[in-house]
Amino acid sequence: MTNNLRSFSLDFFSLAGKVAIVTGGNKGLGQAYAVALAKAGADLFVVSRSEDWQETKELIEGTGQRAVFFQADLSDRDKVKQAAAECVKEYGRIDILVNNAGTIRRAPLLEYKEEDWDAVMEINLNSIYLLSQEVAKVMVEQRSGKIINIASMLTFQGGKFVPPYTASKHAVAGLTKSFANELAEYNIQINAIAPGYIATDNTAPIRADEKRNAEILSRIPAGRWADPSDLMGVVVFLASDASNYMNGHILAIDGGWLAR
Repeated sequence: MTNNLRSFSLDFFSLAGKVAIVTGGNKGLGQAYAVALAKAGADLFVVSRSEDWQETKELIEGTGQRAVFFQADLSDRDKVKQAAAECVKEYGRIDILVNNAGTIRRAPLLEYKEEDWDAVMEINLNSIYLLSQEVAKVMVEQRSGKIINIASMLTFQGGKFVPPYTASKHAVAGLTKSFANELAEYNIQINAIAPGYIATDNTAPIRADEKRNAEILSRIPAGRWADPSDLMGVVVFLASDASNYMNGHILAIDGGWLAR
């Protein structure tokens, strides 16, 4: 045990020489995850539905790391599978996958449309399963890898007006645990981050609603919305050797929301 304690160093958090895929990495939390991984030493393969990735490219390359971008709508299953193949073609390996891309559509339950249910589940659940499966095939050959899923407060709670989002985020927790059980023998760890309320473009309308914003802040012990930078440390931890004995875990980063 003493020798093990002496062997620990901050190099355990280094991602030097690693290759990471981040989906939805051109803005918001996805951008923060991608930049964090680059700052820790990883090269990036960023999957984005839009081609508005100049800022992310500059931020990643500003760290001295390489950035490759792949345009894809993750509701296209062929594109999902192609993303993994293109990353291997570019870099020759995949060490980290961050399944960040997601969507949400709001409507009262009794008015919710079947096509909206299908659209949300295709991005939030099916694409995660398919991309993780393709990436896992590469990681099994390497005998190492990290898959980081993005859960939600609605992994633990029900919410309102977002039935497929809630269902998909509960399912993300299940996929995380299922993949962890099967892939642990190959030195692959699968965990999930459950962000709390984050100040991004997607939440701007809620923050602009004075009443709703006050309700949310009253529930957060930290007394503030999170900034995307608040999630940068945890993604590096889960992508690094520092988390090698963490597997199948859903890690809430919520300013204390679930504790209230």
